[in-house]
Amino acid sequence: MTRHVVQYSGGIGSWATAQRVAAEYGPHDLVLLFADTLVEDPDLYRFVSEAAGQLGVPVTRVADGRTPFEVFWHQRFLGNSRYAPCSEFLKQRPCRSWLETHADPADTVLYVGIDWSEQRRTAAIERGWAPWTVTFPMCDPPYLTKDEMLDQARAAGVEPPVLYELGFGHNNCGSLCVRGGHQHWARVLEIFPERYAEAERQEQELRAELGDVAILRDRSGGRTRPLTLTEFRERQESLREISAA
Repeated sequence: MTRHVVQYSGGIGSWATAQRVAAEYGPHDLVLLFADTLVEDPDLYRFVSEAAGQLGVPVTRVADGRTPFEVFWHQRFLGNSRYAPCSEFLKQRPCRSWLETHADPADTVLYVGIDWSEQRRTAAIERGWAPWTVTFPMCDPPYLTKDEMLDQARAAGVEPPVLYELGFGHNNCGSLCVRGGHQHWARVLEIFPERYAEAERQEQELRAELGDVAILRDRSGGRTRPLTLTEFRERQESLREISAA
């Protein structure tokens, strides 16, 4: 008997992955493994719960117990688009710990929700999760766009996560993903100014301890330098003032 473990992140790709796995193998040996970073958007928890209920499978929650910024403090490293230790400590390690305790690699398949547009990532993911077998159902036909997956969720009676409706490309870390670029953080500032302000405050505190570090980068003028959330916010505010003039 094979155990089917879906990395159930709360994103629409992991939802679609679970749908395909359940359709092929049924819900009886299906595990929806959710790694909680403790800073998720409240609607993510609603979506995870409703989607799991639709499949008739309970959510298996794991958590390190820290938030991303707590990890940055403990590692003395501020996450950014090039390296985000929060992913390793808050998602990968708790999930691996659960797998080591509950899932024999000899009779377990691990499913990851990246799709055909991210297929270049599959080899590294397979290596990272060895010795478990990893598959990527959304890299197989029929190939779906993210919008088509969202439409399928609605058709199944599950309202998609609100962050997608607000224009975010992902549904993780309450929109405060340090891997996001300028466009992402401009969206955070516009939609969730209070969340942006909290990330800005925590970045400033880390800078006081670690030096000239920042989540974002400025690549203008032929050089790259740290771009703080404070400076980025001030730029965005200036642009809005110019547009309004």
